[in-house]
Amino acid sequence: MNVLITGAAGGIGTAVAERFLQKGHTVWGIDLNPSSISHPAYTHLIADIRCQEDLPSIPAPEILFLNAGIQNSDDDIDTNLKGTIRTAERYIRGNDHLRSVLFNASASAVSGQEFPVYAASKAGLIGYMKNLAIRLASRGITCNAISLGGVHTPLNNPVVTDPSLWNKIMEVTPMKKWMDPEEVADWVEFLTVRNRSMSGENLLIDNGEYRLRSTFVWPEDTDIVRMK
Repeated sequence: MNVLITGAAGGIGTAVAERFLQKGHTVWGIDLNPSSISHPAYTHLIADIRCQEDLPSIPAPEILFLNAGIQNSDDDIDTNLKGTIRTAERYIRGNDHLRSVLFNASASAVSGQEFPVYAASKAGLIGYMKNLAIRLASRGITCNAISLGGVHTPLNNPVVTDPSLWNKIMEVTPMKKWMDPEEVADWVEFLTVRNRSMSGENLLIDNGEYRLRSTFVWPEDTDIVRMK
């Protein structure tokens, strides 16, 4: 199948792209940054999802994994919410081959914790996902979201590399671990390739942190509200 992944240059996006390539699919990646993937079935495109005119033409993707996002910046709403909406609408329009759409939301969209504007941008994304799922249902296209808790990616280095903060996180994480990007790829593959009947759902995958025990740990000297 043809797979399109946004935010494909690192962390979760790279792991998911590599998984689909391993399974024999053709993958296009969109990111502001260059990619480390070298594979004959992979095409990397430098583009800004905030700009409709930047979004390249891609041969009718069958799977969309809308993963691109930023955290605690002036552009959280424009990128995480508006940019993702523009991207989804761009690649579903006139696409008769579409099979599945999956959004990478966040556990903060469910709990309301972390950074205020970031949490709002991801919560809005879940609302949009449900709207899109309704519109795509009659075509047999699944549309869901995953809301991840902690994942071992460079974005989370401020807490992962600080022993004191990491210990605090583990104290309030019932399963005493975080996910790695390869485990996220397991979920993405299942929800987009194998799943044919669940749609309009947001799956909270956080090692039990929100449902069983809820908190948020971050460096105290960080300004968590950044708005123009």
